[in-house]
Amino acid sequence: MMKVNGTYTELTVKQSLQDYLVSQNYDISRIAVELNGEIVPKATYSQVMLGNGDTLEIVRFVGGG
Repeated sequence: MMKVNGTYTELTVKQSLQDYLVSQNYDISRIAVELNGEIVPKATYSQVMLGNGDTLEIVRFVGGG
């Protein structure tokens, strides 16, 4: 199990952070990601591998005025 924004989800296949975000329809250019308490630089999303027990916090940027 992996925790994403406070909700537990089953991680059925080993995948990169980037692959996970794309599969969940996140716009990578408009989010920030924290993995296990550490901010993940966008340039490393494809190299960071997710595993059971990980905790992800994904924050979306929204415009407004």
